[in-house]
Amino acid sequence: MFDNTNLNPPAILREIEQATASINFTMGSDYLTGSLLRTLAASKPSGILLELGTGTGQGTAWILNGMDANSRLVTVDHGEHSISIAKRFLGSDPRLTFTTMDGNTFIKSMHKQDETFDFIFADMQPGKFRHLNETLDLLGPGGIYFVDDLLPLPKWEEGHASLVTQFIAILEQRKDLQITKLNWATGLLIAVRH
Repeated sequence: MFDNTNLNPPAILREIEQATASINFTMGSDYLTGSLLRTLAASKPSGILLELGTGTGQGTAWILNGMDANSRLVTVDHGEHSISIAKRFLGSDPRLTFTTMDGNTFIKSMHKQDETFDFIFADMQPGKFRHLNETLDLLGPGGIYFVDDLLPLPKWEEGHASLVTQFIAILEQRKDLQITKLNWATGLLIAVRH
């Protein structure tokens, strides 16, 4: 079995990748992560899904590709320049809502409204390294919390490794989550709320 064969990426992904390269954005989800995103999204029929960190929509495309017609995805990013690419290629999908907002502000807002989600992909600092507990409070029973980029990458800033170590330690101590760490793709963690 070879995990890089027959990944069948979403058809729109090539166009998103070309537009992404034109603005030198390098933080998009890789194909292995995307494939798992699609599978996890498919496990939540009629689900309400949240992506923290739209970027240019590479991960978003994979999530949408796994969702059924009754599911909804809210995707959040503060970077209008990058999110404009996602809007151009994915904005016509009626299951998708774009929110251009600081992630910290968004998480606080959802927390105050007692919103819950069936799936959360935390692909930005807020929701992963900041406001983690508030983000996990947004996860409904049986909900999946998913994170990538936990293995050392050349693009990591100084001090990032210690953030990852602290993040994993916090999740390992929580009694309301079942977690699995995967030394695969860019380093993944999946947690499910009991």
